[in-house]
Amino acid sequence: MYSILHSVVSFLAALAILIAIHEYGHYWVARRFGVKVLRFSLGFGKPIWRYQQSQDTTEFTVSAIPLGGYVRMVDEREGPVGAADLPYAFNRQPLMARFAIVAAGPLFNFLLALLLYWLVFMIGESGLRPVLGEVPAETLAVQSGFRAGDEIAAVGEHKTPTWNEAISQLLEEVMDAREIPVTVRTPEGEVVQRLLRVPPELMESPDKLYERLGFVPWQPNLEAIVDRVESNSAAEQSGLRSGDRIVEVEGVAIGTWQQWVKYVQSHPDVNIHFLVERAGLDVPLEIKPAPITKGAGVIGRIGASVRIPPEIDAEMRVTYRLGLVPAIAAAWDKTFDYSALTLKMIGRMLIGKAALENLSGPLSIAQYAGASARLGLVQFLKFLAAVSVSLAVLNLLPIPVLDGGHLALYAVEAVKGRPLSEKTVMVCQQIGVFILISLMSLAFYLDLERLLS
Repeated sequence: MYSILHSVVSFLAALAILIAIHEYGHYWVARRFGVKVLRFSLGFGKPIWRYQQSQDTTEFTVSAIPLGGYVRMVDEREGPVGAADLPYAFNRQPLMARFAIVAAGPLFNFLLALLLYWLVFMIGESGLRPVLGEVPAETLAVQSGFRAGDEIAAVGEHKTPTWNEAISQLLEEVMDAREIPVTVRTPEGEVVQRLLRVPPELMESPDKLYERLGFVPWQPNLEAIVDRVESNSAAEQSGLRSGDRIVEVEGVAIGTWQQWVKYVQSHPDVNIHFLVERAGLDVPLEIKPAPITKGAGVIGRIGASVRIPPEIDAEMRVTYRLGLVPAIAAAWDKTFDYSALTLKMIGRMLIGKAALENLSGPLSIAQYAGASARLGLVQFLKFLAAVSVSLAVLNLLPIPVLDGGHLALYAVEAVKGRPLSEKTVMVCQQIGVFILISLMSLAFYLDLERLLS
């Protein structure tokens, strides 16, 4: 219950920030051009909170349905406008002013992503060194010559100081090329370049691709001693405590943490009887691992981490941090790269070269929001930045109703020298609403399918 509540709160917080920034972009630029704004709303439907300084100022509201927002301006197409307000009507502004006001929403989302990525690079991120563990047989890593102990120094021209950066960059590069140059530092200290070859059919699904890559992080043979237990997890509910040593599961002796993890992952949603050593005593416990979808299958998860000896943690953990100016350049690159990746993925889905399962709806995004928030501030900022970029790119698609659709109509107006007829605009908007509802329904259906599978 706590996990669900945490995900919902994190999701709503993320939505509020992203929508507020997007709508503030429209509002701020509209006010700069002298357009009168009647209402600034976070959410749709009936207002549950409102503030207005006077009758002639903007009304700020928070509405009941949180999936979006809007800025309502004085506009003759939406209702009667008094003579005094006609000079401040949106529809009476020059074409470039209307274009700027509409484009400002996505632009502010891009600016937010830049700011967030800049903060991430300035704060710094701690992670594991990208050292490969035992490379599974019949994977792309083996076929491309990778071996245990290789440390990934760069993917293409991008340096990869941490494991997460290395894997993220690999998955991004796959969208551009079938052959990816990867610079590694071998266990002998030699710096070499290996060429990762990816069959085109694997580009359709990130889950299948990740499984076939065969990149597994190096792990020492750790004793099965519990370090931290997550609140309201299966581990906490079973009575497992920090410092417990797992010695036996269903009558089978446990020697290492990896052995315990393998058993838990292979028994999702099944009651497991196990024995722990606590303060010199053997304590019997029972646990039911939560089922978690991973790739095409389901694994068990209990919400407990292993105690890592300080010397191993110091050797394998690295903190990546940049200075003020380098962080700006890195944030720009990251925002641009993620924007390009989002566009490529959308393009691949449209032509059938990427599975529609890559779509994420509100339920999936809520899960990601909760998971990133639990991992700490930096991960939550990265999640916000990625969603902000996605929101900007999606809003710029030339679909009527979206900002990109309005911009496309303005481009036609610029070429024709006059606005399109109200009838034409209305038909375009109806088509846009149909496309938007269809996409939202599909994303919600895929969310439910993931949740119930």
